[in-house]
Amino acid sequence: MKKLLYIYVFMQVVLASAQIKDTLPDFDNEYMLMKEGDSIMIKLNEVTLFPKHKFKSSKDAIYYYWFRKKVFKAYPYATLAAERIDTVKARVDKIKSKSKKRKYIRIVQEYLENQLADQLKKMTRTEGRILIKLIHRQTGKTAYDNIKELRSGWKAFWYNTTANLFELSLKTTYNPLEVNEDFLIEDILQRAFIDDSLAPQPSKLQFDYKEIVANHNNAIDVEKYKKMFAKKKKKKDKKVKDQQK
Repeated sequence: MKKLLYIYVFMQVVLASAQIKDTLPDFDNEYMLMKEGDSIMIKLNEVTLFPKHKFKSSKDAIYYYWFRKKVFKAYPYATLAAERIDTVKARVDKIKSKSKKRKYIRIVQEYLENQLADQLKKMTRTEGRILIKLIHRQTGKTAYDNIKELRSGWKAFWYNTTANLFELSLKTTYNPLEVNEDFLIEDILQRAFIDDSLAPQPSKLQFDYKEIVANHNNAIDVEKYKKMFAKKKKKKDKKVKDQQK
């Protein structure tokens, strides 16, 4: 059970990060899709494994690459969590003394808090949601279930209640076959693995990417994010008008 401490620490920090706002993609920066780090657009046309994306407009493509940056930021933390959990499990199983096990776990917790907390707190709400989903992808368990096993059902309930205040849920699962956002995440990951932009780590969930692509017909739907920013813009415009009165 102590191996799950990593997820517990990660989720504490993710909840604290939820107050950081997402920023609107730069639509005036036309070179955005071609600058260093986005060369994948050119290379992907040459990879027969993945069909070409179907965007409704050029703005939709910008939203997709905005979301891609969010996935790229969250993914390393999810893979690190999965790696550390496996390492901790292997080491803890070899330690016979309960006091030494507790001491080892404390050292692990301090490392995570000191080395990773500041970086994780810089995540936006969108990045935090992606991280929660990717933790499910990489560990095979939702953040809620991990905390429940580690800290009891009551603790998990209150952490999830806190998360809901920031429109996050620790019970969120990863289902790229049926959930559009999860399909976008998996699409980004698979293409990044082929492009060597991200180091691949096997998912502990079972799904067939070919089936996922066929189910979505490779159409890129970013309406959720367009509506999110439209709502933000409306609030901002209203605030400006109120200040001018």
